[in-house]
Amino acid sequence: MTDLSVASPCRLKINGKSHTADLPPCVTLLDLLRERLDLTGTKKGCDHGQCGACTVLVNGKRVKSCLILAVSIPDAEITTIEGLGSDGHLHPMQQAFIDRDAFQCGYCTPGQIMSAVALLEEGHVRTREEIREFMSGNLCRCGAYNGIIDAIEQVVSQQLQNRAGEAA
Repeated sequence: MTDLSVASPCRLKINGKSHTADLPPCVTLLDLLRERLDLTGTKKGCDHGQCGACTVLVNGKRVKSCLILAVSIPDAEITTIEGLGSDGHLHPMQQAFIDRDAFQCGYCTPGQIMSAVALLEEGHVRTREEIREFMSGNLCRCGAYNGIIDAIEQVVSQQLQNRAGEAA
């Protein structure tokens, strides 16, 4: 039987910074981020992986951080909502959520944004229906879904314009 009180070394790169901690093996990535590293942008919603409020990127892939043990992903690169922007500027998806009023209470917004960023990388943005399908793991109790889809489409449109400008 495993002794859950024994700490295990955990080494992760979070938002570009290396972090090392000795953790009990039962500490989730979500709890590490919020309770031990004070990165509280990632929200604890259902704590069962059903709402998506805790979505972060692990090695570029979206993950519900309440479902993964921190010690199970050694040397992983984690990106949270706090790590998206650069040089004091918002990430285009963060700006689009503001532009398109894609939130009401804002609780689910960090997870929605992280999932939307990954969605773009995955290439699932050809239609509104496809965006809805691939964002279905992120729930919004306020019903801001139309604004969320509009924000994602805004970033896709900006990316297409940028590519067209580069090709010209």
